[in-house]
Amino acid sequence: MLISKLPQSGTTIFTVMSALAKASQAINLAQGFPDFPISNQLISEVQQAMLQGMNQYAPMTGLPELRQALSEKIKTCYACSVDAENEITITPGATYAIYSAFATLLQAGDEVIVLEPAYDSYIPNILLHGGIPVCVPLQAPTFQVNWQRVYDAVSDKTKAIIINTPHNPCGSVWSHDDFVQLEQLLDKHPMYVVSDEVYEHITFDAHQHHSVLKYPAIYQKAFVVFSFGKVFHTTGWKLGYCVAPADLSNEFRKIHQYLAFSCNTPMQFAMSRFLAQPQEYLNLPSFFEAKRNLFLKLIADLPFTLHAPSQGTYFQTLGYEQISMENDMDFATRLTKAYGVATIPLSAFYQNKEDNRLIRFCFAKQDSTLQAAAHRLQALKSI
Repeated sequence: MLISKLPQSGTTIFTVMSALAKASQAINLAQGFPDFPISNQLISEVQQAMLQGMNQYAPMTGLPELRQALSEKIKTCYACSVDAENEITITPGATYAIYSAFATLLQAGDEVIVLEPAYDSYIPNILLHGGIPVCVPLQAPTFQVNWQRVYDAVSDKTKAIIINTPHNPCGSVWSHDDFVQLEQLLDKHPMYVVSDEVYEHITFDAHQHHSVLKYPAIYQKAFVVFSFGKVFHTTGWKLGYCVAPADLSNEFRKIHQYLAFSCNTPMQFAMSRFLAQPQEYLNLPSFFEAKRNLFLKLIADLPFTLHAPSQGTYFQTLGYEQISMENDMDFATRLTKAYGVATIPLSAFYQNKEDNRLIRFCFAKQDSTLQAAAHRLQALKSI
């Protein structure tokens, strides 16, 4: 008889809501993917790589030219020198890299501090490797870190903490002071860090992304995870990378080689060429800030509660307590079926399904998509 390793898990909320959106012919502002085209030049680079025969296995750690381009990018963005050969590993997506980091770190009974709400893969990844998630709530509704509660969660079994900035689903961004606090925590209570930084280039209103890579004392104990999909609007390519000190990368790669071994070769080649144009990612803050502002303007007259504009990512969290007292899953379902707009209920990002009557909208869409969604939501004013 098969015994489930994840008996409490079902289909992810992203699959559920996207399927419901399709069945209901709703506009999908639930799952985090853009509906606008990617760069024609990037497509051309992939085609060129294929025509040039770049169609066989890439090296297990990733194409050397891509890892070198990333090393140069990291030095420019974060003033951090990382060894392209020994500290950067290309992975089939950021979620995979996070899974592999936990596979590298955890033994049965190890505890991992998880700041909730948290991306839904974190806790299953921890459980699959015999770890114990220790959940610490962020302070709603602005979702800042309560560092005293983090300290209170530490035990002699604490092996790691996973952090995420800019934060999915809440759009908050860590400050320099947060990283000083983390540095002090690691000094008092040695542990590893898994840092999810997939939205590194999507910050608004003069907020700056402070990467773990900028803090040497933290980086020496960290796995730092990034995504090409979020930066270049290519979520379907499932291509990311993990940056970690050589000793940690060596152990990470031992596991990676038996999971995926290597990643899509022509797309790696294309990315190595495309990274030579930094404006493609340096222009992202203004690009997505305009979309956030448009979305907030379009729904400004609706009875949602805006606790704070998103500081980063391409998500906006809104309260609906003026509209309904339903639980968030029921409200998100009804919004999809009756009003034709799909969202994500925030309870899906809590282990205990905590419900604060908040839903998450994705505004990484064409302006026409956002306008159409807002038009449908106008019906909420009659409630």
